[in-house]
Amino acid sequence: MVDGRMERQNHQPAMRVLTLTPFYPTALDDADGCFISEPLRAMEELEVKSLVLAVRPLHRKSAALNASAPTAQSVQYPCIPGGAGLASAGAFLYASLISRVRRIHRSRRINLIHAHAALPCGHAAVLLSRELNIPFVVSVHGLDAFFDNQVHGFYGRWCKRVAQHVYRSASRVICISDKVAERVIEGTEAPVNAKVIYNGVDAQMFSPPASDLLPTTLLSVGNLISIKGHELLLRALAAVLPQHPYVSCEIIGDGPEHGRLARLASDYNISGKVRFLGRQSRRYVADAIRRCTLFALPCRYEGLGCVYLEAMAAERAVIACRGQGIDEIIRHGTNGWLTEPGNLDELITALSVLLQSPLLRHQIGEAARRTIIQSLTLAHQVAELSAVYRECAA
Repeated sequence: MVDGRMERQNHQPAMRVLTLTPFYPTALDDADGCFISEPLRAMEELEVKSLVLAVRPLHRKSAALNASAPTAQSVQYPCIPGGAGLASAGAFLYASLISRVRRIHRSRRINLIHAHAALPCGHAAVLLSRELNIPFVVSVHGLDAFFDNQVHGFYGRWCKRVAQHVYRSASRVICISDKVAERVIEGTEAPVNAKVIYNGVDAQMFSPPASDLLPTTLLSVGNLISIKGHELLLRALAAVLPQHPYVSCEIIGDGPEHGRLARLASDYNISGKVRFLGRQSRRYVADAIRRCTLFALPCRYEGLGCVYLEAMAAERAVIACRGQGIDEIIRHGTNGWLTEPGNLDELITALSVLLQSPLLRHQIGEAARRTIIQSLTLAHQVAELSAVYRECAA
């Protein structure tokens, strides 16, 4: 078992890391960027002190940072809206940061910069690293590593060129799965020092329920956007309800697909069985996972998916899709269930098999939590991050 105490026994000197991130918990949404903030708190046990700059473009509405997250400074920077803005945002962010970071570095030396996402933070880190002679690493949190899936045409190609430059310049490119690392290496078209570090789970927050004698609930958690597969899930639910009329479905998340999904539930005459719960707090999500019978998110474009790991930590049987980062963790039928993306028949079969077999769900759930405890806790993640930090700062 990885334990911060093992690191402290090595008497390694404290490190100071400048963390640049566009994702961080706010007062209105403590789940926004929780995959950044939660490891930071655990990192302090390994004598790694992080100065966090949570960045946001000026044209986006400002939101107060969440008081329960590790302390961070909010920084707004000028940015051109749209695709051109994303491609050039790193340069604007650098210009907004350089005086502040230089003062910090003079006062107490920064050993390393950790940028989250190539644009804008990675590009700003390249420029800060060059100016101040501080090494930097960059994390890639999704499959759209070059931003050309969200930005097209000339500006998409510009985004890709900047991202390629960031990955070539970084001391390490930290990827959340092998799928993401493959995407980075293939797309950069040059040598990249990539390292896969899976996200870790707070196994205490996402702990198993005291009892499984709960109403039969199918749970899904994710932004309501088309790639998450909620439409497919509703269609599969409608197909299995005649054989499992006691099942209800809860969907946590918000997004542009909300209205269409609600209409679809009405069209399938399952509105009474589906609750759209909107965006919820981390504690609410943990409680919802604990009380669900089965977790399903048939996403077709996912670098890893922290919510799968969280459900596994709570001993829930999880349905996910092949070809995504999570299939590096889930062994089909053993510690989870995998279907082909977009395959309605396979999803119907998965729901049917798991709903009618409490014993199989229990066995899968127990194996799922063992998988998390053995190698995917926050302690595992931060131990690997700390090692990378020290190697790159040496």
